[in-house]
Formats: sequence, C-alpha cells, structure tokens
Amino acid sequence: MKIISWNVAGLRACLNKGLDDFFEKENADIYCFQESKVLDEQNPFHPLGYYEYLYPAKRKGYSGVLVYSKIEPINVTYGIGDEEYDDEGRTITLEFDNFYLVTCYVPNSKRELERLPSRMRFEDLMRTYLNKLKETKNVIYCGDLNVAHEEIDIKNPSTNHHSAGFTDEERNKMTELLSSGFIDVYRYLYPSEVKYTWWSYIGNARSKDVGWRIDYFIVNNDFIKNIKDIKIYSDIYGSDHCPIGIEIDD
Repeated sequence: MKIISWNVAGLRACLNKGLDDFFEKENADIYCFQESKVLDEQNPFHPLGYYEYLYPAKRKGYSGVLVYSKIEPINVTYGIGDEEYDDEGRTITLEFDNFYLVTCYVPNSKRELERLPSRMRFEDLMRTYLNKLKETKNVIYCGDLNVAHEEIDIKNPSTNHHSAGFTDEERNKMTELLSSGFIDVYRYLYPSEVKYTWWSYIGNARSKDVGWRIDYFIVNNDFIKNIKDIKIYSDIYGSDHCPIGIEIDD
C-alpha cells in the first residue's frame, strides 16, 4: 500500500501546477492533502476510483484537509472534538481494518509566536487523541506538522531558535509525542539523511535548498516493522511544500 501526504497550499492552485499529473503517475492508494483551501462546491478534482473526504475550514480560503482513498474506510472522523481547531478544518481520521490514518494540518505559531500558547494546547490534545487511538489499532499520523524536530531538519538551525516551527517549545512537544510510543518514520529509516519538505518563497530558498523538514509520517512503535520505505519527493513542485510518501505492508 502506498500513502502520500502533501501540503498543496491551495488545491486549485496546485492543480494548475501539475498536481493531477503527479496524482496519476504515483497511483497511490491514499492521498492526504493539507491546506486544501476549498469548500465542497469549490473542489474541481474528482479522480475516478477514489472516495473523497474533505474537511474545510469555516473561514473561506483557509486551511482544510482532504483525503482521496481507493479503499473505503470503516469509519471517518472529522476533527478532534475541540471547536477552536475543528472550525479550521485541521484533522481527518480514517479507520481501516488494520490501522487508523490521521492526517493533520497543525496550526502555525505565526511570525511573532502569537499563537504559540494555542499551538501548545493543540499538541497536547493531539498527543492524547493519538494515544487513545493507539489503544485500539495501529496509527499512521501524517501531514504538515509545522515543526522541524531536530537541527538536521533545518538548513540554518542557529538563526531560527525563535522562529515559528523551530522553537524549543514546539520541538519539545514533538519529543513528547515520540516518547509516548511513536516513531518519526523518515528519521528512523534515514537517521543521517538531510532532506527538506518546505522552502520559503523568499530569497530563492528552494533553488538553494534552504529548507525545513516539517512534513511527516509518524507511526506507533509496533507498526514500524510494517513500513517498507519512505520517500521525500523534493523534485515535485506545485506548492512551497513537496509531497512525501510511504509504502507499507498492512
């Protein structure tokens, strides 16, 4: 089984930059898109053979997550039961026979870290939520998690310790999640590999590969043996993020 996750930074904009070609070429079983920025009636993309699950934000043109799956899930849950974040369309959970798949667009702490306290609350809620799921089935957690966990995950760590996505507080919350029984698949399989998934539009950052790895697949400890490989598609454009994908024996 192949699962791909991608912050598309606007589904319609990304479609104009080759998303549909990538979608068809990869032929994944499941696609998880974050920051879709569309309402149901605005979504122009309906690939044949896929079930669609869209969770838009109440605010038009903002946030939103979208899943396309060849396999019909047993159950689908929208949100995590908290109005602040659920109104922003940040999380979809799909239950399959052998695992839960949770795709998430984690809130950004913003330029002056004005949303950092809210972000910390979200992290605690999500960790509790994922651990609750883990009591029943294996868990795959993917998406734009808006944090570069380790210094290897960011081009310029020394100048970014007070930047959203690389604060000690955000990194510590990722450590807490992993310590509660989860594994960062990419770092587990490629412990010393330097690859990024997001680049600023400023200063030709992508052409210079001045990036951050802030998009993840995370699984519970017992499920890591089922992961065959993970790939960062750094040569795929269409967004300020690139797609990432895993292959699993489910």
